[in-house]
Amino acid sequence: MSGIYLLTLIAIWLFVSWVLYRIWQHWKPANLTQKISHILLGVLLSSVWLGGTFWEVAGKKIYWDLKVEKLCAKDGGVKVYETVELPPDLIDKFGRIKIPDKSKAKPTDNYFYESDLFYYHRNDPQVTRKQTRIVRRIDGKVLGEYVRYGRGGGDLPGLWHGSSFSCFDITGNSNFESSIFTKEYKK
Repeated sequence: MSGIYLLTLIAIWLFVSWVLYRIWQHWKPANLTQKISHILLGVLLSSVWLGGTFWEVAGKKIYWDLKVEKLCAKDGGVKVYETVELPPDLIDKFGRIKIPDKSKAKPTDNYFYESDLFYYHRNDPQVTRKQTRIVRRIDGKVLGEYVRYGRGGGDLPGLWHGSSFSCFDITGNSNFESSIFTKEYKK
C-alpha cells in the first residue's frame, strides 16, 4: 500500500512540475529584454520548486539531525554522581538490573527512575531531550543521569513508519544502570 502512495506523490510532483514548465514555455517573449526576463523567471521558479521539494524531502531532517548531534555532544550521555554496590534483589531472572519507574515503585523499593521530556521542536519533525535519573529513596539523592536527544519524523507523509535519529550509543557497551551499580553485595 505504501508503494502506491509513494508513486502517487511522485506522479503529483511530476504533474505539477510539467504544468509549471508548460506555463513558462507558453509565454513567448518578443524582444531580448523579455527573453532574458523569461529565462531568469524560469530559473528562479525552478530553483524555488526544486529547493522546496528538497527541503521537504530531506533538508529539514538533515538540519535537525545536525542539531541533535550538537546537543548530544554538548550534554548528552551518562553522568555518574555516586556508585553503589548492586543489591541482589535488583537483578531479575535474566541477570538484568531491574529498577522501577517512580510511578510504579513500591514504598519498599530503594531505587527508582525519574524522567523528564523536553520538546525542542513539536512540529514535524519532533525533537526531544529525555533526561533519566536513578534516585535513592532513603535520601532522595540522584546517583546518576542519562541525557539523550532524538528526532522523529520529518518524512513525506505516508503509510510507512517515519524515520528517526538520536544520539549515538553514548553508554558504550554497558548500560546506564551498570554505570551506577557496580557489583553484587558480598555476604
